[in-house]
Amino acid sequence: MSRPNTQARPSTGSTGPVDGRRPRPGTTRRRLVCGGLLAAVVLAAVALVWALRSTTAPATPRPAAARPTQAPSDVLTRQIEGLQRQLKTQPEDYVGWGTLGIDYIQQAKDTVDPAYYPKAEGVLQRSLRLNTADNFIAMAGMSDLRAAQHNFTEALSWAQRANLIDPYNSTVYGALADAYTQLGRYDDAARAVQHMVDLQPGTPSLTRAEYVFELRGQVDQARAAMGRALDDATSPAEQAFAHYYLGELALANGDPAGALAEQSAGLRADPGYPDLLEGRAKAEAALGRPQAAVRDFATVVARVPQPQYVIEAGEYLESLGRTTQARQDYDLFAAEMRLFTSNGVQLDVEPTLFYADHGDPALALRYGAAGIAARPFLEMDDAYAWALHVNHRDAEALTWADKAMATGMRNALFAYHRGIIEKSLGQRAAARHDLSQALALDPAFNPLQAPLARQALDELGGPG
Repeated sequence: MSRPNTQARPSTGSTGPVDGRRPRPGTTRRRLVCGGLLAAVVLAAVALVWALRSTTAPATPRPAAARPTQAPSDVLTRQIEGLQRQLKTQPEDYVGWGTLGIDYIQQAKDTVDPAYYPKAEGVLQRSLRLNTADNFIAMAGMSDLRAAQHNFTEALSWAQRANLIDPYNSTVYGALADAYTQLGRYDDAARAVQHMVDLQPGTPSLTRAEYVFELRGQVDQARAAMGRALDDATSPAEQAFAHYYLGELALANGDPAGALAEQSAGLRADPGYPDLLEGRAKAEAALGRPQAAVRDFATVVARVPQPQYVIEAGEYLESLGRTTQARQDYDLFAAEMRLFTSNGVQLDVEPTLFYADHGDPALALRYGAAGIAARPFLEMDDAYAWALHVNHRDAEALTWADKAMATGMRNALFAYHRGIIEKSLGQRAAARHDLSQALALDPAFNPLQAPLARQALDELGGPG
C-alpha cells in the first residue's frame, strides 16, 4: 500500500514519497528540488507490483503495500522528459539517473507496459556505476524493479543494502516489508512494518499494517488500520486507494453492498482511478447486476489491462455464456504473457490458476513449480496446490493448500481449493467444512468456481 511519506531523520535534508506496492498499486509522487536536482528520495516506487493482485484477489501478488495501477500521468511523463533533458547536460548526476529509473518503473506499472523495465534497468545500473558507495536511491529503485519482475529474493537484497545505508528511512522499511511478505517471511514483514510505523506513523505504514492484519485473518483490525489510512489521506488518489481496499475487505467477507459503497466513494474522490472500476464490477456482479458489471469490466480492461483484470473480465463473461467475448479476453491475456516474459517479468499466480482452470494442467504445473520456487507466498502456495490437484497429485496438493491457509487469512478461493482437494482424497467432513466456509465468506468469490463449490457441497450432503 502506498502513501506519501517523509523521512524521519531530518539530517538527510530531504523527504520522499512512498509508492509502496502491495502486490495491488502506487501513489502520489512528491519530490523536492534540492540544489537544482530532483531529490529522488523519490522512493515512490519502492515496493511491489503485486501487480498484479496480487497481485492481487488471489490472482495477483499483493505486497504489503500498493495502490491500484493508474492511467499514465501527464505529470510523470513531463517529469521523465525533464530528467532526460537534464541528464544530457549533467550526465554525472547519479541522483537524476536513479530518479529516472524509478520513474520508468512507475510508467511501466501505470501503462501495463513491461518494455519500460529494461530501460529502468539500464539507467539504474548507470546510476550505480556513478556511485556505488551510498546510492540508496538507485538501490531502492533496483529493489522495486526486481519486485516488479517477480524476483523477490533480489528485491530483498537491494532493499537490505539500502537499509544499511540509511536505517532511518521508513520507505526502505516498506520495501523490506513487501519483499519479506512475498517470500513468505511474514514475521519479518511484520517487524519491518512496525519499524515503519515507529519512524513514520502515516498512510504508507498504516496500509502495510492493514495487510499484516489481513494475512492473519484479523479483519476488524485490518479494517480499522485502513480506516485510519483513509483519515490520513492527503490526496484524492490516496483516498481512492483506501476506499479500494476497504471495498476489497468488504467483498472478501460477504458484503458486496458495502464493497460497492466503498468503490463508489473512491470514484467520487478520484474518478480517474481505474482500479475502482474493477472493484465496482466485482461488487456489481456479486449483487446480480450483469449489465453494469460487464460495462465496468470492459472499461477497466480498456484502460488498464492488468493480467488479473483481463482474466476476471473474461471469466465473468464466460459465466454469462458470452464465450466469444470471453475468448477475446483470454487471447489478450496470452499476448500479455508473451510481452511480460520477453521483458524479463515472469508472472506466476495468474497463469498457474488460469491454465489449471482452463484446460492445460501441464502448463499450470510448470508455472506453479517456477512460481513457488521464486515466490513462496501464500497466494502462490494456493495456486501451486491447485495445479497439483488438476494433475491428480492430491496428497501433495493438500500440503500446499494447508500452507496457504496457515496464517489464518480469510480467503474464499483458498478454502474452495482445499475443500475440492479434500473431497478428491475422500476427506468428506473436512471438504464440507472448507466448501461451506468458502461460500459463507464470499458466495460470489469467482463466477465460474462458486457454482462448482455449491455443486460439490451438494454432492457431499450439504453444509458441514
